[in-house]
Amino acid sequence: MKKRAKREQALQLANATSARASATVLKWVTLAGCLFLWALVVLAAPAHAQQTPRTRESINQDWRFTRGDPAGMTADLRYDVRPEFDDTGDGKAADARPEEAARIDGSGANVLKRWILPTANPFIKDPAQHHARPAGNPGEDVSYVQPGFDDSSWEQVNLPHDWAIAGPFITEGPYGGMGRLKSWGIGWYRRSIDVPASDAGKSIFLDVDGAMSHATVWLNGTLVGGWPYGYNSWRVDLTRHVVPGGRNVLAIRLDNPPASARWYPGGGLYRDIWLTKTDPVRVAHWGSAVTTRDVSAASATIDVRLTLDNASAAAAGVSATTDIYALGADGKRSRRPVAQITHTGGEVAAGGSLTLAGRAALASPRLWGPPPTQSPNLYLAVSTIRTSGRVTDVFETRFGIRDVRFDATRGVLVNGEKVRIQGVNNHHDLGALGAAFNRRAAQRQLQILREMGVNAVRMSHNPPAPGLLDLTDEMGFLVMDEVFDSWELKKTPLDFHLIFPEWREADLRAMIRRDRNHPSVILWSVGNEVGEQYSGEEGAQLTRELVAIAKDEDPSRLTTVAMNFAKADMPMPAEVDVISLNYQGAGIRGIIGQYPAFHAAFPDKVILSSESASALSSRGEYLFPVAGATSGPVRPYSGGDPVTHQVSAYELHASDFGSSADRVFASDDQHPYVAGEFVWTGFDYLGEPTPYYTSRSSYSGIIDLAGFAKDRFWLYQSRWRPELKFAHILPHWTWPGREGQITPVHVFSSADEAELFVNGTSQGKIKKRDYEYRFRWDYVTYAPGEVRVETWKDGKPWASASVRTTGAASALALEPDRAVIAADGKDLSFVTLRVLDAAGAMVRPAKNPIRFSIEGPGEIVATDNGDPTDMTAFPSHQRDAFNGLALVIVRGLPGKTGKVTVRAEAEGLGSASTTISTTSRTAAMK
Repeated sequence: MKKRAKREQALQLANATSARASATVLKWVTLAGCLFLWALVVLAAPAHAQQTPRTRESINQDWRFTRGDPAGMTADLRYDVRPEFDDTGDGKAADARPEEAARIDGSGANVLKRWILPTANPFIKDPAQHHARPAGNPGEDVSYVQPGFDDSSWEQVNLPHDWAIAGPFITEGPYGGMGRLKSWGIGWYRRSIDVPASDAGKSIFLDVDGAMSHATVWLNGTLVGGWPYGYNSWRVDLTRHVVPGGRNVLAIRLDNPPASARWYPGGGLYRDIWLTKTDPVRVAHWGSAVTTRDVSAASATIDVRLTLDNASAAAAGVSATTDIYALGADGKRSRRPVAQITHTGGEVAAGGSLTLAGRAALASPRLWGPPPTQSPNLYLAVSTIRTSGRVTDVFETRFGIRDVRFDATRGVLVNGEKVRIQGVNNHHDLGALGAAFNRRAAQRQLQILREMGVNAVRMSHNPPAPGLLDLTDEMGFLVMDEVFDSWELKKTPLDFHLIFPEWREADLRAMIRRDRNHPSVILWSVGNEVGEQYSGEEGAQLTRELVAIAKDEDPSRLTTVAMNFAKADMPMPAEVDVISLNYQGAGIRGIIGQYPAFHAAFPDKVILSSESASALSSRGEYLFPVAGATSGPVRPYSGGDPVTHQVSAYELHASDFGSSADRVFASDDQHPYVAGEFVWTGFDYLGEPTPYYTSRSSYSGIIDLAGFAKDRFWLYQSRWRPELKFAHILPHWTWPGREGQITPVHVFSSADEAELFVNGTSQGKIKKRDYEYRFRWDYVTYAPGEVRVETWKDGKPWASASVRTTGAASALALEPDRAVIAADGKDLSFVTLRVLDAAGAMVRPAKNPIRFSIEGPGEIVATDNGDPTDMTAFPSHQRDAFNGLALVIVRGLPGKTGKVTVRAEAEGLGSASTTISTTSRTAAMK
């Protein structure tokens, strides 16, 4: 028994030992398997998925802001001496005082430009022309730049921030040109930045997408750089002045001059700001250039040039690879690269730069092109930089593969297809949001333009926000990218001409280097209506210089300059690749159109209208009598009301130098070699309110400042989307007191024949003749009831429409453009208010005062109505309807999800409400 027990005990021990051994083996096998799988994943993953030495952090949140310099400040913080200017006077500038004039050339110590100019060095090609920073630290004794200054009493703001848009409007004085909002003056911004001890040895940069204007930056009390031109993007190097692991405080001073613009420029840090951290050996600022050639549906060649900087104290041997990924419509990259490039390596000297080139062939590329006939497909180039086998940078460049050609006879060809330019000009403000860039607001504008048939945008007259070009890439708009509104000859007393001589190269190179990878950009414009058109060979030489800079930066695109005066026999047009004419095609002030003269002088150059029309109107304001001509200037009681300062919505009037849409269409059709037009303008904009400079905003938009379509919208839609079956009738048909009076009726449609009925009685059948673009019944007698139109095209029924006399206003309705938005403090819902009668029809003449309110995790950012004469501040929750409509812009509070209820009420009209959900960004994007 004892022996049996011992044998069983030994067996159990053996089994236990075996089990432990098996478990141990299984554990090691499992661990080995995990390690093997991990190795497979790591080895299979591209280098950029393993390490990301570059970071780019938004620092838009939690800034402190104040207007004006500290009381008693004795330091001179001007960028440069300016001509004396009285911002409450007659708009004239005087020359600088003799004792100050010496400082204009930088020889004095009391202005800042000698400390600011070195920021431009990366964009000045000739090293001999680089600027050396002088000794000293201007502003170091100013309290606002010192890290320990207590700014807790300053306003807390998030960027982008336009310091002037909240108003109030300036109702008296000569301020209409700049939008009657006080954008000029001095402003300060302060913020701490996070630079942990682990960032020691890294390069640290402040990247500014736009600051209006004459920006100066201090870090921890040291002036580190700046940039005067308010529209460009720029970078300052903070590396030498940061304290890793310590407190780091930025102070940015802006000095926005009065009389510095012809439209509303805004003021402040009005675009995004970023903190970028890299290894000392890295891709330079905007140092990746991707171009495509030999493009077809079958294949394309992709060329990638990488400029590398070495900020370390020793030379570095470098190598680079670039993986090309396809991007889906959602922006997500393909799982695997569709092409790979191995760049030729080299050595970057300490403190030097090196450019590495490489190329790849791609079969069956997904081409980028404008809808509706093409798709805006995009790719992503991911470049990985290695030094001695170590990854020092991973840089991403989004681009598109497309072939763009300019043909003097056929116009613009995109991937072999003729694409007629159906474009608009837009200034940079976003209506009631001002100059502060907002992606959703810009996207909404582009969506409205797309509905009208627009396929191109001219960036008038300055580098746009980078986010806007991201949108034009994604949505497939063609872009004319423009850099300057003035050169050496001024348009306003304190505009860019004061800094042009020293900054023109840097500003032009900076814009092109930033924007060259955007497939939507097809043309560089180096100027708009510059005074040098008048200066003969001198102006031509300056044009030649700017064109040479543009081609040096980007040989793949053509150049132009927009000309409203230069004639075909003058020197300037010969210096550009594309002839861009402002208004000269249809003729200016009775001068015959210039298309034939330019075509004869430059038969091998494409001609387009960089600004056309400049037609004027106020949405829903129909003035009588109605002109019989198809185009004419606005005059008292002939297109314009000198009492109300409104312009007739019959869409027959224009600025003195412009033309109606009808006249432009005729000119284009008579000259089929013209590649197309950019209408002035897509949207009304703040400032430049021709013909009534007592107003706040322009009259030239096809769409009003609030984003509501004027009647002109349907005239262009009938031209640019002729396949759409519709008929648009104007005016409305609610005219108490006009019974028995002549009230002309016009119809916009792509049909070629139409018959009008008033209360069932035919007013006649009309067939369009050559160079006619609307149907007109100019002798209709008003009677309440119904106006109806029937249309035909090529003898077949096309579309019908009707308008009816409405009853008294009795109700309100609210409708959001998006019922779900992200709770990120940036996403927006644009809510339209309509004034209705008892039958639910919109009362188009209604101008009732409206009160808005909001409940839940959201806020009202602004209200508007599209009335250029309305001086109610945009943040106001009270707004008069303007011809039946008003707008309220709603933003979700960051991090707070839930239901937001927007309400509107008006005396005698009751109330209306709508609900918007604020949710995570992922959910909002679905």
